Amino acid sequence: MRIVIAPDKFKGSLSAPDVCLHLEKGLQRGAATAHISNLDIVRLPVADGGEGTLDAAVGSGFSRRTARVSGPTGEPVDAEYAVRGSEAVIEMATASGLAVLPRVIRGNQPDSVSATTATSLGTGQLIRAALDAGCHRIILGVGGSANTDGGAGVLQGLGARFLDADGNELPAGGAALARLDTIDFTGFEPRLKDTRFVLASDVDNPLLGAQGAAAVFGPQKGAAQQDVRMLDAALARFVEVLAREIGHRAIKAAEAPGAGAAGGVGYAAIAVLAATRRPGIDVVLEFTRLAERLAGADLVITGEGSLDEQSLLGKTPIGVARAAAAQGVPVIAVCGRTTLAQEQATAAGFEDVYALTELETNVTTCMAEAGTLLEQVGIHISEQLAAKKLSRSPISKEDLHV
Repeated sequence: MRIVIAPDKFKGSLSAPDVCLHLEKGLQRGAATAHISNLDIVRLPVADGGEGTLDAAVGSGFSRRTARVSGPTGEPVDAEYAVRGSEAVIEMATASGLAVLPRVIRGNQPDSVSATTATSLGTGQLIRAALDAGCHRIILGVGGSANTDGGAGVLQGLGARFLDADGNELPAGGAALARLDTIDFTGFEPRLKDTRFVLASDVDNPLLGAQGAAAVFGPQKGAAQQDVRMLDAALARFVEVLAREIGHRAIKAAEAPGAGAAGGVGYAAIAVLAATRRPGIDVVLEFTRLAERLAGADLVITGEGSLDEQSLLGKTPIGVARAAAAQGVPVIAVCGRTTLAQEQATAAGFEDVYALTELETNVTTCMAEAGTLLEQVGIHISEQLAAKKLSRSPISKEDLHV
């Protein structure tokens, strides 16, 4: 019997690789008890292009590498990326994310200062590291960024210079773009001409306006309302100046779906790096080669921390379920919690949905003990497989022997 385990992370609790390991442990224990022989388990952590994309790449054969880059507020950060042949996967949050902000590391929330001065410079430096590694195709996973700089930092990391009217280089961050006068591409990385970029993002927002990077995502990064207005105006100035340098495509790119992703990094990727934007889950399932791994599978187990209506819009479990359905492989979803009705789950392609909160109703305890609970779910699934039936009724502690 062949089972493919392909979950996303359980945010705030377990990484996708850890989810795989705990489920596998439970499945093996259950198989031993139920006398299931020749159980073949394939662990394939996946993601939707945001946090966890790097783990998904490493889990599918990419090698993990580290580069010392500039963090979102200038401090050095050891950021990771992944390489397989001439292809690289960059998860920009490792270099330019909220999680590596010194304030956040110390247990505080991002504030107005970091919201207006944070830079994506480190992401540009990671791209350069990938070029140094011989990569010609770069997948840029965005999400969890600290910056709202329109991707100016990315371009600076690749050799562009952002100058004010006196010819002085601007300081880092989105707010400084209000004083932008010229962008000097003289020293821009020449290898980019032979490099293809994929922007892995499900964000549809444009760069500017009420649905733009500053207005929608700025407050999550510590921006007050006056900061949002200032940042949006500064980003508009960036578009205006960039259009003088590269032409009308700079204006067109600002309106493109996804331009507002990652504080506008999507904009720089589309306008300057000629990136192709694709849904994150599609990109991840492609480089993990899920379709190939499903060949001969008897069951797929997927999941994420919260399986809800938002998941139905194309999050990881839905992408996995669709891929499995294309090959006629049944799918079980395992999650921390779910708000989906049985009819919704069935329509989404799931044979069963197991939520850990059905075993432990205290959310804090559930998150802390998620590994143990996943193992118990794995045991139960093996027992049900041995009995040739997948129960559609909610599981209980009695079912799982806890």
